[in-house]
Amino acid sequence: MSPPPSVPASVRERIESHLAAIERDRDVTIIVAVARGSRAWGGASSASDYDVGFVFAPSDLSRYAHLEGPPETIVEERRGGETVAGNATSAAAEIDYDYQGWDVRKFARLLVNSNDGAIDLLRSPIRYRLACERAVLDDLRSYVERTYNPMDLYHAYRGIATSNYRKYVSNHLVRADDELFPIIEETADGYVVEAADGAGESDEAGRRRSEGKGEGTMYVADDDERFSTTQTKPTVKRNLTICRAAMAARHLQTTGERGDHDLPALAFETFLDDQAPAVFERERIALARTLLERKRRGEGDAHIGDPVGREFATPPAELDPAVHVRAGPDAARVDEFVDELLAAVE
Repeated sequence: MSPPPSVPASVRERIESHLAAIERDRDVTIIVAVARGSRAWGGASSASDYDVGFVFAPSDLSRYAHLEGPPETIVEERRGGETVAGNATSAAAEIDYDYQGWDVRKFARLLVNSNDGAIDLLRSPIRYRLACERAVLDDLRSYVERTYNPMDLYHAYRGIATSNYRKYVSNHLVRADDELFPIIEETADGYVVEAADGAGESDEAGRRRSEGKGEGTMYVADDDERFSTTQTKPTVKRNLTICRAAMAARHLQTTGERGDHDLPALAFETFLDDQAPAVFERERIALARTLLERKRRGEGDAHIGDPVGREFATPPAELDPAVHVRAGPDAARVDEFVDELLAAVE
């Protein structure tokens, strides 16, 4: 297991400078700021950007009563100045600092809805700014980890896995209604794709079917504007994103069906060491470790095909509500925590 992630003092100073600039420019007060993304869950390489998540409130709380209230989100990108050397799969690059902030009220709503990003903000091992007492955030984290709704979190993880697989790895056509059609053959003027019999096929598709392309397929012409090809980027980074999310969803499903939903650890290596063996075969865990190690070595952009596989990347769309649904965090209790967060900056 790797040691807890650390951040150079110079990076902390730069992030603090950026946060102060955001406060001045946006007339807000940042209550908490943490690492998010790969530097939070342990997949960063030396070239990884610094992703920072934060929670803010308007400097003047009376803005909540104005017709045009404060923004719910703040998203900014700033150049860092640090340059990292390239390797076999990437050129030298300047490190970026990406900031995503939520207004404290939006943050509270996300927690009540068991949003994965909001929960992970609480669980981040790296804190850049904390205006309140540490115990306030720790207590809020403990409360949400006890009360989250497994069904909501499952579908968040599943959505990450399936959307990344569809967009970056699978070789499909996507119709305007988002239905996917796996490509079987690319012809001079179109595609032969898998489809249910008669699934919206055109006259041309029917003609091609009669020419021997077979049942369960249809033809899509190049100029059929209802369809577009997916953007295929089957890299280490994308496969790792899919693998992490699919494993998290399936772990939550399986442990829930065994009687106790076990929240996957944010640190992926910790998850692989301590939780995954109870659910997954050794080969699946070994693949995940390989992807993680390659990402850390700076090989995130290397193209590797589809080692995760469509079946694993697509957890079930439906679960039994009687098993997997809980009420989730209580809004009134979360409001009490919000009061404590705001008290620290009033």
